[in-house]
Formats: sequence, C-alpha cells, structure tokens
Amino acid sequence: MKKLFGTDGVRAVAGTFPLDPPTISRLGQALVGLLERKGLGAKLLIGRDTRESGPWMERALARGVRAAGGEAISAGVIPTSAVSYLTKTHGFSAGAVISASHNPFQDNGIKVFSPLGIKIPDEWELELEAAVLEGRGRLPGHETDVEVNPGLAGDYVDYLKGRVRPAKTPQGVKIVVDCANGASSDLAPRILRGLGFEVEALHAAPDGKNINAACGSLHPESLAARVRETAASIGIAYDGDADRALWVDGDGRLLSGDHTLFVQALHMKEAGRLLTNEVVATTMSNMGLERALEERGLGLFRTKVGDKYVHEEMVARGANLGGEQSGHTIFLDDFPTGDGILTSLRMLEVMAERGGTLASLVEGLVEFPQTLVNVRVSRKPDFAEFPEITAAAEVVRAHLGRDGRIDLRYSGTEPLARIMVEARDRAAVDSCAKLVADAVRKHLGEK
Repeated sequence: MKKLFGTDGVRAVAGTFPLDPPTISRLGQALVGLLERKGLGAKLLIGRDTRESGPWMERALARGVRAAGGEAISAGVIPTSAVSYLTKTHGFSAGAVISASHNPFQDNGIKVFSPLGIKIPDEWELELEAAVLEGRGRLPGHETDVEVNPGLAGDYVDYLKGRVRPAKTPQGVKIVVDCANGASSDLAPRILRGLGFEVEALHAAPDGKNINAACGSLHPESLAARVRETAASIGIAYDGDADRALWVDGDGRLLSGDHTLFVQALHMKEAGRLLTNEVVATTMSNMGLERALEERGLGLFRTKVGDKYVHEEMVARGANLGGEQSGHTIFLDDFPTGDGILTSLRMLEVMAERGGTLASLVEGLVEFPQTLVNVRVSRKPDFAEFPEITAAAEVVRAHLGRDGRIDLRYSGTEPLARIMVEARDRAAVDSCAKLVADAVRKHLGEK
C-alpha cells in the first residue's frame, strides 16, 4: 500500500505533511537517487499551476534536487500536459508538476513524469516513498529561486498549433472558455484567438487563491449561463492544471468526457485514424457510452479510475483514444497524457469538418441516469472486511443486471468512499445508491 502517493501523485493541504518544505525537499533528493539508479541522469523540469503555495513548493523541491547533485529548470505556470510533452522532447530525466488539479487553493500536490512523459509507475512511487520516509538528518543547501526558461511554454504552444489544420478552422465562431483561474488562463485564450476564433475568457485572472473557486470544470454553471447569454457556439471548461476539458453546447447543456470520447471515436474511425475498434475509459464512464459505441461496432474497455491507468491500458491494447468522464482525454498519437487545450482543438476541428453544432454531434449518445454519492470515512480498509457492505453491493448488482451497474471505491486524494450507481431507471439508481451508502456510513463513516 502506498502511503504518500494517491491516484494522481502526492496531494495534501500545502504546508502540512507530506507537503511541508522538508518532506518536499526529501522527495527531490529521493527522485534524483531513483533516476540515477535507473541510469537516467538528474535533470528535472518543474511546472506549476497558479496556487499561492506553488512558488515555495517549487523552491523546496529544487533544493532537494540540488542537494543530491541534480539540476532543476522551471517552465513556470503551465498545464500538466505541457510538462509531460516538454520532459519527453527536451531531454529531461523527469518532470514534476506542482498542482492539485481541481482541488481548492489550500491543497496542492506533486506528480512526477518519467523521461517518456508518462506518469511514473506504482513501483517507482513506492521506491520514492521508502526513501522519503526513511530520510534522516539535515538537508544541505538552502532554498533559492528556480531558473525559469520562458521558451519552453512557447515550444508547447507551437506544438499544439501544429496538431490542428488551420485551413479547417472556421471564422466567426464564438467560444466562451472558463480557465478556472488556473494554468490555462493565459495560454488557452491566446491559442484559440490565434487560430481565428472569437473568444471570451471567464475566470482567467488568477490571484493565487481563486483557482477552481466556483468556476472551471467542477463548477461550469456560470459558463453555461454565459454561453446562453451570448449565443456562443460552445463553452469550454478547464480545471486548475488544464489537463481536462468539459463542454457546454449552444443550448447551455453540460457535456462530459464521455461525449468527447463518443464524438472523437466516431470521427477517428471514419477518418481511418482509430487504431483499434476499442476506446479505453474508466469504471466511471456511463453505460450509455458503452451502448452507443456497441451500436457502431466499437468496444469500450474499462480501467480503474486514474488517467495513468487509462494510458497503461491504451498502450497494452494498442489503442490511441481513451479518457475519463471527468474530462481527461488521451490522444496517444499526440500526447501520453490528457491535455485540455488539445482536446478543445480536436473537438473544434470535428465541428468544423462536420459543419454541425456540438449538440448535433452528440445526439447518438443517450446517457443512463447516474448518481455519485460521497461518504466521508475515518479510514480506508478493504470493503471485503465488512459483509454488510459487500452484501449491499451484491444486492444492487443482482437487481440491476445488465441494465445497470455499481462502482464502489475510495477516493485516491480525499477521505471519501465513492458509490456510483447507474441504470435505466432513475428511482432504482437513487434507492440502490442509498442502500450501499448507508452500509458504508454505518461501518466506516466519520464518528
């Protein structure tokens, strides 16, 4: 069992263990040691989002890297996927992103990429944990500012622009983007305007504390309202580190990453660019997506939650399209991780080539009613240790049969048990979710 790393790196309230300065520095030391044992050198790229804790965390991480004899370069405020891309293409031994994604500003995190631009495997995370937790003694050196290379962000932007066909970009299309006061605040509007779109940017003035605050992919209500008010063609919502994108169609309807996978799978298949007849998603994707793809000769393979697991399965199956309902979409021909801005460009490209609205592109996907109930827990033991919980889940599975499903898991970043139920019937969804949530709350809920 991992003690520091969750489903998406190390995450906690900034300034508390394991995101206090000494522990962050020990992580930097441990990372250099791990890279050297793997024969990879010790040149680290660091990127961060807009949280007020980002700069001092960057300095603490770099201190540990330097204390172990490594080199640290900063790309400044930049999307997570940019660090993935730049690590792979610019000869870095590893990349580190300081971000807590969609969490509030008090939280922060550190996720690590290998030289290939992919999130490091569980085995590497366990090695890092062991070294950090065993660390003793005083750290040499002191915190200093990290050198920022501004050209790195420019290289990332140039790459993104090169992945779309400018001749296909329609003129006069209005887009409203919600940048979540995060890492996309400068780049996304600039890239979209540079491609000829009319762009209105919401929540693109980060102050260190307003990241994800009532905005972005978790709170797209104001975006939907603005799309309706301005008769925009599409609304795009990013999260704090811009590795996910969600949508609002021209009618103000909220759409998810499942809609992205549906639209892209059909378009890529028609264009002969879908390498397999499978799309990789997670246990959270709606059964409506599975059925819609089946009707069109495509399969849906599910992994556990986490875009790193989606990527691993895509590689294993030879697939080049996968993602999560939450908005991470991986185009493996372009990036080894989700990139919200690239996903936006790909969706706009399909709209241009098909000549239709976003609403018309997703007509064939009819979602099953779904609910997600979060229960705060005092600990995270195996659910199998509690017969009442497993019995409740089995009752639900038997009742729903092939027309529904349940997913019971712990959050990788918060003290929560997540109970997801979906079925054709809304009343069955709600009653089944309550049955299991009550059992979890009884045995594991906070007292």
